[in-house]
Amino acid sequence: MVLKIINAVLILFAAYMAIKQGWAMLTGKNEMLEMFGKWSIGKQGVLVLGFFTLLSVVLMLIPKTFVWGNFLMAAGILLIICFHLLDKDFKGVLIELPFFLLSLVIIYLQHPLSHTH
Repeated sequence: MVLKIINAVLILFAAYMAIKQGWAMLTGKNEMLEMFGKWSIGKQGVLVLGFFTLLSVVLMLIPKTFVWGNFLMAAGILLIICFHLLDKDFKGVLIELPFFLLSLVIIYLQHPLSHTH
């Protein structure tokens, strides 16, 4: 029971952060356009990434699509980590790494409302 509560809190935190990030990408915030622009991803590309980030939140919150949502979230974070590595920006990697690991921990703990425990 305690693990379900902890995981519910982790899921809500991950969802909040993803909504914040996804909305910033979807609305074309300058800091998002600058960050992705240095990797030659234009406004339309950032918009698409923002859409998929927000989609991952929706999928993550539904028990039947929980793993798919987390997979999509982790894939997006891994993409950003790879871009940071291409730039040899280890600070950027270290900032993204906890969010990537959070997705994996959430998958391991499973959805708190699922009956597979």
